[in-house]
Amino acid sequence: MAANPEEDFVLKTIKSRDVHFVRFWFTDVLGRMKSFAVIPSELEDAFADGMGFDGSCIEGFCRTQESDMLAFPDASTFQVLPWRPESNAVARMFCSLRTPDGRPFEGDPRQVLARMAAKAREMGYVFNVGPELEFYYFKDAQGAEVLDRGGYFDLTSLDYASDLRRDTVLTLEKMGIPVEYSHHEMGPSQHEIDLRFTDALSMADAVMTYKLVVKEIATRHGVYASFMPKPLSGEPGSSMHVHQSLFDLDGKNAFFDPADPQGYRLSRTARCYLAGLLKYAPEFCLVTNQHVNSYKRLVPGGEAPVYLSWARSNRSTLVRVPGYRPDSEAACRLEVRSPDPSANPYLAFAVMLAAGLKGIEDGLELQPACENANLSSLDRQGLRELGVGTLPESLGEAVERFASSDLMRETLGEHIHGYLVAAKRAEWSEYQGSVSQWERDRYLAVL
Repeated sequence: MAANPEEDFVLKTIKSRDVHFVRFWFTDVLGRMKSFAVIPSELEDAFADGMGFDGSCIEGFCRTQESDMLAFPDASTFQVLPWRPESNAVARMFCSLRTPDGRPFEGDPRQVLARMAAKAREMGYVFNVGPELEFYYFKDAQGAEVLDRGGYFDLTSLDYASDLRRDTVLTLEKMGIPVEYSHHEMGPSQHEIDLRFTDALSMADAVMTYKLVVKEIATRHGVYASFMPKPLSGEPGSSMHVHQSLFDLDGKNAFFDPADPQGYRLSRTARCYLAGLLKYAPEFCLVTNQHVNSYKRLVPGGEAPVYLSWARSNRSTLVRVPGYRPDSEAACRLEVRSPDPSANPYLAFAVMLAAGLKGIEDGLELQPACENANLSSLDRQGLRELGVGTLPESLGEAVERFASSDLMRETLGEHIHGYLVAAKRAEWSEYQGSVSQWERDRYLAVL
């Protein structure tokens, strides 16, 4: 008999759905999905004692002499994989990782986010996020031949991938992941599927599932889906705008204040949180934009924001206050527009939350909004006159800002912080002096 109702439900569902394999999912530090399969007869022991595996084989985990790891499945994340056969079915559960002595493994990204979510709860908040992930469809992983020449919101024969998006949305919903909407994006063969907001840990699990489902459905249609931030020169990059808010423990939106004299409906809590995002964005940029290729999207004058500023209508700012339903408490949120979909969602959500909470703890004052300034038309002198800074211009600059950040070291822990500094310095060094083909070879078939 399982130790709790969720575990008991998993064991009963496995029998009723003819599940023969359960895949244990987790990510490495860079956000790449890792997995191994467990047969159902092992699950009760796995719930109680974990399943051992060799952590030295995983990027950013352990040295060989510290390789023994345990994966503990989270029964609340159990889902049968709808793209596998119904007979001899396959299911999955996300896992938390521990060392043999039972301590949480400091290199486990999922537990980093769980720890930050727990800190928010201690402060009286639940952190909710709703990401918008963009991606491209290509003919295959060896090149960048697009499937259509459609544009933003096109609904014509040009939108070749409507069937792919439909199948992806249906598959996500079968796995219990609600989708708000999907559409063709601005670039040729570029698409977006938006997930309905929920708590950050559940959403990070959903983002990892989403990326796998997008790629799985593309493969079944004989094409390739890529989350590379900037796969095509001269075309829009792919973003992961992250809508976020704090709700109190009674379910009320702590960001909402209808009496805000400036008309943004933002509370004092929201303003301090937003000030934290702007202050620490250059330090967490390495996490939300972790590749050389990420900074081909983050360029002045482009669609992606690089300016440390905020507004409601000005989409050149780093943070936007969406105004679709200004009088709705539930809709009050902040939209951080710099992250890209190659980021590890567990770490990306964790560092943004850490920045916002730090703003609340320190009572940071929020700079004025930049509603009317066309920031993309200003040089650096003009930006300085407005008091507007910018994000790092390259992976190399982002690494050094991150390396010197006490907040990032505290948020991620010494293990992950140290690994990212070393790995990304090496990536930047490797890139120096190379040509754009290096990016295509390194990223396209992976992201």
